[in-house]
Amino acid sequence: MSITCHILVEQNPGLLYVSRNGAPEKVLPKLERFLLKFWDERETAGEHRYTPECLLAQVTVRFGFESCEDDFSNLRLGVNYDPDVEYLYRIALDKNVTVWAPEPRYRQKPQLGLEGCKQIKELSFQAV
Repeated sequence: MSITCHILVEQNPGLLYVSRNGAPEKVLPKLERFLLKFWDERETAGEHRYTPECLLAQVTVRFGFESCEDDFSNLRLGVNYDPDVEYLYRIALDKNVTVWAPEPRYRQKPQLGLEGCKQIKELSFQAV
């Protein structure tokens, strides 16, 4: 059975949908490696414009590269929440990631977004 997820970025209305390998033990290691490098390179370059846009674009590229290979239906980008996702990951601009699990009200009305979910984990992906 495929475990689906959404990945959200603070201040960006786009939602990345991933149709498999969406469990925290699969997603969080990829996100950690990617985010540590992303934040470090942004700081090193002194670039702070368009961070929400760049971040969602780069996460899409990273997950596309690592998850899709030749399966072009595994990943999609949109603005509507999918009622069947198992997890939602929210990347905040303060470099924290929260993991959410949908509750029944989300399933009935996915446009509630995170308001219809229960937070199950929070992590900080900041270089020390």
